[in-house]
Amino acid sequence: MTDAPKRVEPAFSGGQREQLTAFLDYQRGTVTWKCGGLSDEQARRSLVPSELTTVAGLLQHLTLVEEYWFGVVLDGQPNSWKEALEEDPDAEFRLALRTPMSELLDGYERQCERSREITAKLALEDEVPFRGGTINLRWVLIHLIEETARHAGHLDLLREMTDGLTGE
Repeated sequence: MTDAPKRVEPAFSGGQREQLTAFLDYQRGTVTWKCGGLSDEQARRSLVPSELTTVAGLLQHLTLVEEYWFGVVLDGQPNSWKEALEEDPDAEFRLALRTPMSELLDGYERQCERSREITAKLALEDEVPFRGGTINLRWVLIHLIEETARHAGHLDLLREMTDGLTGE
């Protein structure tokens, strides 16, 4: 794990967009901090009863989540995971067990940057078709804060179990 996380604390005041994106970026920074500095073997180690709950698997899952919600849902890009997930609902977790950790981290950071670019093009209220209705950027940002924070908590526990390092 790096000595200090590369995260920026969200400001205590600001507009809704600035607050939402700052909290999501803070959680993204937590994810990369908790995943950094692990060997491939450490990141693939199963430490809980679910064999798929690994640092590597969670990182690949979060990359997929970013790609799906920002790229597929909001930006209309093709779903590159569709076929793999139809064959195996846990495909991203399994793929991570064969992918070097450096590639997983780079992929996550690249996808987060693409997500920021898509976010920058939209207003919070902009709606796109989704599951027979519509969805807006605000909902996606709130959902990604929740999803990323939940898995950052999992990563915190897995990291402590891996090498004893802790941190907020």
